[in-house]
Amino acid sequence: QVQLQESGPGLVKPSQTFSLTCTVSGGSITTNYYDWIWIRQPPGKGLEWMGRVDYGGLTFYTPSLKSRTSISRDTSKNQFTLQLSSVTPEDTAVYYCVRRAWVRVGGGMDYWGKGTLVTVSS
Repeated sequence: QVQLQESGPGLVKPSQTFSLTCTVSGGSITTNYYDWIWIRQPPGKGLEWMGRVDYGGLTFYTPSLKSRTSISRDTSKNQFTLQLSSVTPEDTAVYYCVRRAWVRVGGGMDYWGKGTLVTVSS
């Protein structure tokens, strides 16, 4: 059973940068044909796909957030990390880390973390 757990600050001040780490257990982030994704959901709004790092370490970001987002990984710790800079109150959201399987291994976002609320406020 794969498990994902987000960790990071709950409160961040505007203009600052924060990092969230997703610790994965029960499976390796280097296993072929899986992407490791960050998704967020602002209060009262829908899910927003932010970016991903694939099993080989390649990253991709949604264009609207690309200039402020960075995703990295630590294979020795089986973790991947989201960094978001120049935050505003509009970045207040529940942030989820997610595993997505490529089609060749079944497809779909099959495992989700529980989510962590990050509030941007002075």
